[in-house]
Amino acid sequence: MKRFFSIIIFILFILTVLLNTLIFLSVGEVEAYLGAVMSSPNYNIWSSSINVGGVRQTSSNYKMEDTIGEIATGRSDSANYRLRAGYQQMQETYLSVSSSANVTMLPDISGSVGGTATGEAVWTVITDNQAGYSFDIRVSTSPALPGQNQGDSLADYTPADSGTPDYNWSISDSTAEFGFSPEGSHIVSKFKDNGVDTCDTGSNDTADKCWYDFSTSDEEIARSTSANHPSGTATTVKLKAQLYNSDGVPNDDAGMLIEDTYKAVITVTATAL
Repeated sequence: MKRFFSIIIFILFILTVLLNTLIFLSVGEVEAYLGAVMSSPNYNIWSSSINVGGVRQTSSNYKMEDTIGEIATGRSDSANYRLRAGYQQMQETYLSVSSSANVTMLPDISGSVGGTATGEAVWTVITDNQAGYSFDIRVSTSPALPGQNQGDSLADYTPADSGTPDYNWSISDSTAEFGFSPEGSHIVSKFKDNGVDTCDTGSNDTADKCWYDFSTSDEEIARSTSANHPSGTATTVKLKAQLYNSDGVPNDDAGMLIEDTYKAVITVTATAL
């Protein structure tokens, strides 16, 4: 019986933005933005214009917004300034995501006695969008972590309560499972905890808690309702794979894995709100 396998996580980096949002990837450029032109305790209007008309149109295939009657609009540049004159020109949004390197989970796991391999990936999202951003994660296959040559795979992590992350990582003797836990100041409430034993409640971001299973559909793991330009905010995704439970005793051969290299492709998506 072959006894060892290794795990490599491939990170696929994808950045998407909503229609009418432009992305700038230049480095070292500083742009100045004025504050809200009108505001109250209930709203902020960040830009306005005097014009004779305009309308927003949508269909299943597009969104379009136009403005009629503004003068001297457009974009102007020089060595000293960048001017965006006019309501539509002012609606540009900067959105960027750092690219995480591929992750090799360590150590290799022994097929005879089991074990646990861990790793982590980090992405930093930067946006000047006053409404903030959403950050999603998904995988390309189900189960998320298949073997590359022998056809075996680790099962996706199984939370005790479907739909709610487990505060503590826990698997049974008869399984080999793979899951994740996000950490960072912008993680959504689903992955926050009460600091004792429960996730999806409280405001804590306790390290190495709130474990969940990957999906081929987008799962929101972080969100902000304000801009964070220029410093940005990092979100760390902790990864864990385990063969047999924490006692290390292979009580049930159903959890055995064939020797192989197991790979997952993870896709992250940042969207301006």
